[in-house]
Amino acid sequence: MAQVSVTINGKTYRMACDDGQEQHLAGLAERLNNSIDQLRERFGEIGDQRLTVMAAITFADQFAEASGRLHQIESEIASLQQARDAVVEQQAAAEADTAAAINTIAERIEHLASRISGADGQDHDG
Repeated sequence: MAQVSVTINGKTYRMACDDGQEQHLAGLAERLNNSIDQLRERFGEIGDQRLTVMAAITFADQFAEASGRLHQIESEIASLQQARDAVVEQQAAAEADTAAAINTIAERIEHLASRISGADGQDHDG
């Protein structure tokens, strides 16, 4: 496990994280620290703990909104996949109908060609 020192709201904390995640953890801590600084600028000195809780609630709200949007997008993707599957089925059915129609026409042409060949043979024999 890797160790990272992060500074949040003027206090340094030693945090453990998976190897290779040090930069990610430092970036998250920096985002939290920036959020606290912005809240401090907006609301003034209302207490470190209160600022930290407000920042956490802000992130929780952003997470909830992102989760909701992700769920909406997943639903849209599922609907689009169902629509695509329906179109593929319709296309396959149309192709099968077209192939059947072509076969029917080919059989008729062969039948007519056979009759014409038979008629030509009768005219020459008679």
